[in-house]
Amino acid sequence: MAIRMVHALLLAMLLAAPLSAQRVEVEEFTLDNGMKFLLLPRSGDPNVAAGWISKFGSVNERPGVTGVAHLFEHMMFKGTRTIGTKDVQRDAEIIDELDAMRARIQAERAVLLEKERRGLIDSAANPAHRSARHTELLQRFNKLLAEQRELIVKDEFTQIYTTNGGSGMNAGTTNDFTIYFINVPANKIELWFWMESDRLSNPVFREFYSERDVVREERRLRTDSTPTGRLDEQLETMFWMSSPYGWPVIGWPSDLDAITRAEAMEYFDRYYSPNNLVASLVGDFDLERVKELAVRYFGRLENRGAPPGPVRTREVQQQAQQRLVGHAETRPQASIRFHTVPDAHVDEPPLIVLAAILNGRTGRLYKSLVLEQQVAVQAGAGVDGRKYDGSFRLGGVAAPGRTPEELEKALLEELDLIAREPVGERELQKVKNQQLAGDFRKLQSKFGLMLQLLTYEALGEWSNVNVFSDRIQAVTAEDIQRVAKRYFAETNRTVALYHTKEGAGPPGGRPGGPRRPPQGGPR
Repeated sequence: MAIRMVHALLLAMLLAAPLSAQRVEVEEFTLDNGMKFLLLPRSGDPNVAAGWISKFGSVNERPGVTGVAHLFEHMMFKGTRTIGTKDVQRDAEIIDELDAMRARIQAERAVLLEKERRGLIDSAANPAHRSARHTELLQRFNKLLAEQRELIVKDEFTQIYTTNGGSGMNAGTTNDFTIYFINVPANKIELWFWMESDRLSNPVFREFYSERDVVREERRLRTDSTPTGRLDEQLETMFWMSSPYGWPVIGWPSDLDAITRAEAMEYFDRYYSPNNLVASLVGDFDLERVKELAVRYFGRLENRGAPPGPVRTREVQQQAQQRLVGHAETRPQASIRFHTVPDAHVDEPPLIVLAAILNGRTGRLYKSLVLEQQVAVQAGAGVDGRKYDGSFRLGGVAAPGRTPEELEKALLEELDLIAREPVGERELQKVKNQQLAGDFRKLQSKFGLMLQLLTYEALGEWSNVNVFSDRIQAVTAEDIQRVAKRYFAETNRTVALYHTKEGAGPPGGRPGGPRRPPQGGPR
């Protein structure tokens, strides 16, 4: 056994040297309008991973317009003045008519909302309470929508890409950014420049009001109709007491009902200005030609003023433990969260290593809680470093006959052990090696690398991709103890205990507790 261990350590040392030496040599340049490009030519596979990112997520919204960042993600696939319609002139006229009529409908709805506030009617959404004028406006509005649908060339934006060999086109919205990406053949790279610059320079937000209904349905499926969706959402708002991270990426229902196209365009003009955008291409392309195309196509975007500043409202310090106890159609489970640090903070690497020590089939939580104590069937931990703040979470699903309270106690005991006793060198090196191998694999995928460059840049700076592994390798046992003692205080703790609703058949649970909203993009 000793010989095997020495051999494994030698192998890890030999492997670590070339891995840690991996560096991404990115060509960075910025257009006159402020849009940044991160370019990485890689010969071989005749495809290019291409994408761009807006530094605009739900954290940049305000009460009354929550969900607009995610709504943009939907609207950006609806086409432009040249794509997506059979009659651009009539389409534009209908859009203006819809905006004007929607304002009159909102005025009628405001009357109902006031009656609901005063208790004079049961619900403003009840059609029985609408005036004749309100009903007539809705009928005319729906007639216009039907006319617009006849003019629309459905999914034309997507079809242009797919018929030219594009693949994997998608987008994602998180608390901190919105990202758009695709793989395109190297000989179709100019098509990407034209298509993406066109939807940024000529957005029409076609089907805006009907798309709000699509988002409402998405919210229903992802949150309202899931076993713990609403409880998870309540936990999120409780955990982030003052920070705008507290509202859901998909938005509150009342905001989705009321937001107007004019309000959305104000946010678009501010956050989709080129000086708030970053593009990245990784693959088989000529560097000078790509620069020329960037100037020709994206250079026409108008800089609409100074880039938005940082978010003003930050999370206040928690003063006491918070607890949420709920019942749902799920297995009994427990989740524990602590406020920690933002992405790229010096304390983030020790927290990531700490989570890795707890995670996996060979991690402490599985060994102790699942195998030895048999208090859980699943358990895990994770770090959620966002742009302005962060959290550490751990949790699990209780074993049959065990309670969420027992699981909570066992989870906290594992954290206490971390704070009391230094992690052994062998255990520490194991998770470092695993992290190093994972980081190396991420650098081999052109598509994955493109996504990393964009998200690192949106959260801080892309060059962090070159130093992240080094920071992980520099973590010591003392660092882990230090962060455990600093952040895992009882007054910094928020606990969620989910019991199985009486009569419900538990479908399962998620170790580590509630995650980021599902519309979050890749990271």
